[in-house]
Amino acid sequence: MRLTNVSRMDTLTGRLSSYSVTVSPAEGDPLPISFDQNRHVSLGSRPGSWMAAAFFLDHPAAREEVAEAWHAVIARHGTLRTVFSWKPGADAASDLGSSRRRPPVKEGRGGGPETDLNLDPVHISPGAWEVLSPVSVPLESGISLRAHPESPPAYPAPPASPGLPVEVGSPVLTAEEVRTALRAHFDSVCDPLAAPSHRLCVVEPAGGSPPQVIIGVDHAHVDAWSLLVIIRDLTTCLADLQTGRPPGRELPTAEPFSAHTEVLEDRPAPPASLVDRWQQILAAGGGVMPQFPLPLGDLSVPRPEVVEVRDVLDPAELAAVEAHATAHGVRLISVAVSVMTALFAELGGQPLRTVFPVHSREEPRWFDSVGWFITNAVLENDDPSLEASHRAVKEAIRLGSQPLAPIMRPYGGMPAEPGMFAMSWLDHRRLPIAVDDALRPQHVSAVIRTDGVMIWFVINETGLHLRCRYPDTPEARITMAHWLDAVVERLRRPVHDDPTETT
Repeated sequence: MRLTNVSRMDTLTGRLSSYSVTVSPAEGDPLPISFDQNRHVSLGSRPGSWMAAAFFLDHPAAREEVAEAWHAVIARHGTLRTVFSWKPGADAASDLGSSRRRPPVKEGRGGGPETDLNLDPVHISPGAWEVLSPVSVPLESGISLRAHPESPPAYPAPPASPGLPVEVGSPVLTAEEVRTALRAHFDSVCDPLAAPSHRLCVVEPAGGSPPQVIIGVDHAHVDAWSLLVIIRDLTTCLADLQTGRPPGRELPTAEPFSAHTEVLEDRPAPPASLVDRWQQILAAGGGVMPQFPLPLGDLSVPRPEVVEVRDVLDPAELAAVEAHATAHGVRLISVAVSVMTALFAELGGQPLRTVFPVHSREEPRWFDSVGWFITNAVLENDDPSLEASHRAVKEAIRLGSQPLAPIMRPYGGMPAEPGMFAMSWLDHRRLPIAVDDALRPQHVSAVIRTDGVMIWFVINETGLHLRCRYPDTPEARITMAHWLDAVVERLRRPVHDDPTETT
């Protein structure tokens, strides 16, 4: 699965349509809210809070068939049938320039009774297709805050004309116009507080070729693993419908994400040793999460993002580097940690300290569910040896094995400052969810403004790929170009070396 963003995604010329479902209230108490959901949604309505799954069908399909399959997917996953809203009275004016109101983020809350949010179940029923037109004014790099209606209806009605056909004369968009229109559309309809905060889109090329499907979802409801689940489930349900079978009948049961949140809330307090270690790590960072230790320039306000994607190792080269790791009794991630540790010591005289997302799908019961099954840890290392790097990874996984809410509550939530550095590691080969590469699947991120550095290492059958996002300042462009070049060069060193040699 290719990791990209909406300004670079692989798409095609064609007619772009969006399918909006009908939403109505459902009976039931508000559902529990996870620590990360609370952090994310409490920032309020804003563009760029979503991610998307994009893929090309390998056979023709009508939009109505795709919509029916999407309803089957929604019916499988509880988080896609939930809506966030502010609790009564939690509507203090925002200072973000948006007319949709939000409260200031409270101290010491991690979801549950301390949040100003509700998460309510809703009914999802069939809605309508609309054909999207090109965005007339090119969007600037990064995000800009837009005005929203002062008091939008809780469940806005979809456009009329369900099952709208692609008519002669409907606008045909170039690939670049598709990218721009998708960005503007998802920024609007996949808002954290939208009802619902997800949307199905289809690009239909001329000549009857199979369409491309793009599904945008606010991050509060999905992680990268979830995007694979969505692609697998939709293509399976679509194939079932086209062959006369009940959609998704053979798919595994998908437990709701809210049940996972409840499991975490019911856990006993974290062990004192783990809390002490978190306190040590935060103290070493001046009371905040790790920051990138090399010059990034003026980060007093978020800057337009720069995104770089590097194809680091092809399959044969990846095998050589993995053999190098295996010869030292470690995995590939330890090689990457070793490389970054050595570079930070040489270039800045600092240890490696990075936020390290860890998935919380610890039991097979969660493998086939859609949700934000992520907690955060810190990976800290000052010894570039492979053995020490291996130990640092193991400790980070241990730090991420406990719910963060009780640990971060004394800090008023996860303490972050401009310049925060995060590293994500995703090896698709090790996941129990497989998506056919023939579908050309893509994990599509939004375009945002940022004041931090995020690096993704993605491994799949095509090799090792690196994606980095950083703020667009003159200093950061120089620093990050040099640093990324060095990371790539050193990751490639074992390709032609004896695998028994040390890094």
